[in-house]
Amino acid sequence: MPLPARRAWVHEAIRRIEADYQRSADTHLIPVSLPGFAGITLYLKDESSHPTGSLKHRLARSLFLFALCNGWLHAGSTVVEASSGSTAVSEAYFARLLGLPFIAVMPRHTSPQKIAAIQFHGGQCHLVDDPRAIYSESARLAQERGGHFMDQFTYAERATDWRANNNIAESIYTQMRREPHACPAWIVASAGTGGTLATIGRYVQHCRHATRVCGADAERSVFFDHYLSGDATLTRAEGSRIEGIGRPRVEASFVPGVLDAMVQVPDLWSLAAMHALSVRLGRRVGGSTGTNLIAALACAQALRAAGEQGAIVTLLCDRGELYAHSYHDQAWLAANGLACGDEARAVDELIEHGRWPQALQHSWRLAGELAPAG
Repeated sequence: MPLPARRAWVHEAIRRIEADYQRSADTHLIPVSLPGFAGITLYLKDESSHPTGSLKHRLARSLFLFALCNGWLHAGSTVVEASSGSTAVSEAYFARLLGLPFIAVMPRHTSPQKIAAIQFHGGQCHLVDDPRAIYSESARLAQERGGHFMDQFTYAERATDWRANNNIAESIYTQMRREPHACPAWIVASAGTGGTLATIGRYVQHCRHATRVCGADAERSVFFDHYLSGDATLTRAEGSRIEGIGRPRVEASFVPGVLDAMVQVPDLWSLAAMHALSVRLGRRVGGSTGTNLIAALACAQALRAAGEQGAIVTLLCDRGELYAHSYHDQAWLAANGLACGDEARAVDELIEHGRWPQALQHSWRLAGELAPAG
């Protein structure tokens, strides 16, 4: 394609993405009462209201703009992404918006609902048995098709403008302006690529806010241990059971230096919190939101122990309907050793009365400012 025509195509592609953004309102900030933690308010940034139903809609838009402005995409480019689901759904949406073919390389255990959502937006799904193979397989497919591997795990932290431009951090502070505690004491987010945590942490530092940032990690993930040790070579053989978060290797977009604390939440308690919160909200949320909730409650406990009050903001990452046949299916939970009815009731008791389940306190891991004294 001649350079003038290529430039015109890129300009039109960017216009379409910006027009799509202009048609979208900001996501809601939902207050959640914590009766067991007097003077502390929890807010959920509801990222499930994006057109593709998850937090990853923001990332996908940023990745496409980043690739376009770097000259990596052109008319007819096959877009390839390594993803456990939600990013692929969102990237399929933007690829279709630009008239580009899209292939998602995902672990075979990805939920059928996410596979169907990718296909609904015109994408193809390429499933692999080993979660660690999604990177090399994505690069191979992109080279084979003469396309572009988006590589969210490398580019997530640099594709987003963390200084402002209505990123998720700026949006949170704007929405908190008229709340009793306008500057959150803590912001909590789980790590998939690590890009959202990098954006939030950098924005907090850049604006000189007093807010502390807590990363929440899944059970089968290396991020927490990397935060403790700084070892970037850490790997795990198995993939995370909480879709969208947790990685078997340290990703380039995970920036531990922006974090004040981390919590590694056992999968059983992530799903228990997911169920307890779904009942309180009157609608289903996903597993990573449960992970966030447990970490947010750890922050609430730290505030209470210090005799402080304040606000905690965390993310409602995606819709629970995406997991109707897994996390929200009792037979699936039982078959996978994750039946969590008793634990869900314990989380509800924790929210209502502030009484911590000993089984959770014995099984989670805390680091940074949340680490136990001594």
